[in-house]
Amino acid sequence: MSKGISILAAALLILSAAVVAAAQTTDTKVPPTPTTVTVPQTPTTTTVVTQTPTTVTKTVQNPDGTYTVIEYPVGKEVQVTLNPITLTNSKAVATILRDDNGTRISLNVTGVPADVSAINLYAVDDTGAVTSLGPVVVANGTGKFSGTTALSKFMLVAAPDESLTTYDPNTKVFFRSAVPQGFAVIPHTTSPTGETVAATTTPGTTPASVIAVPMLNIPAYKKGDDTKLKVDFTGAMSGARANIFIEPHKSGKDTEIKMVFHDLKQAPQGQTYILWAVSPDNQFFKLGQIANINDKNEAEIKATTTLDDFGLLVTMEDLAAVKTVIVPAGPRLGVIQIVP
Repeated sequence: MSKGISILAAALLILSAAVVAAAQTTDTKVPPTPTTVTVPQTPTTTTVVTQTPTTVTKTVQNPDGTYTVIEYPVGKEVQVTLNPITLTNSKAVATILRDDNGTRISLNVTGVPADVSAINLYAVDDTGAVTSLGPVVVANGTGKFSGTTALSKFMLVAAPDESLTTYDPNTKVFFRSAVPQGFAVIPHTTSPTGETVAATTTPGTTPASVIAVPMLNIPAYKKGDDTKLKVDFTGAMSGARANIFIEPHKSGKDTEIKMVFHDLKQAPQGQTYILWAVSPDNQFFKLGQIANINDKNEAEIKATTTLDDFGLLVTMEDLAAVKTVIVPAGPRLGVIQIVP
């Protein structure tokens, strides 16, 4: 009996061990299979920076600065420095304003040597034509000029010569305009565009020097105000028009003369127009001149004189002899008279 119990107990013990072994085998953990989760990625944005090129207008001129013609904008005041060429210790600055009535020029010069008695201002356009703007009034080392021109494209030169007709790099000048920052030089041209005025000549006109020129009775004019005169032209300037403004100054003896030409006929080749002041004793004084004007039909002469009374006369003279002529030698084109 006890033997059977022992055998049964042994069997139970073996069965228990097997159950425990099975349980241990079941408890063995198998690593889980990794789960792949797909997370949407934010799209990568590529930023492209586009740089807009900046255009900078640079000053352009001849390397030696001898040609500095620019076009002046309408309604914008432009300050222009005039580089000293022979008056190296002097300074000159012009203020230029172009509007519907023309181009106004104001010039201030400082440091003028005591031995310089005359400075004359000229405009040189893109064809090389020289227009006299008038004398710079010099006193105590300073000089001033104020005037108007019909030109819109030009450079300024100030010279000792009171009858400059041509300009090149070898011309003797006191000052020459520089190119203001932001402006470009207008190319030099020999074929200007625009309306061309034709020239006509009337041969055999009596020389001006033998014709009486009436005095204008300047002492009777109102000081500090201008008196407007008119003139009828003949010969090569037949059909042209001009207004003359005469202003005796309140202080000093200088009288300002401004002559504005309209519908101006082109001077014949090799000829120039000259405006003269004539004293009561028949002495002649050159006030200004206009060389061959190409396509321009407007011009201006501005000058001053110390004569107490005078007449005004326009003649046509030989361009080659203009520097030496001291009395009118060519034909009379117009005598200025007071219009009732």
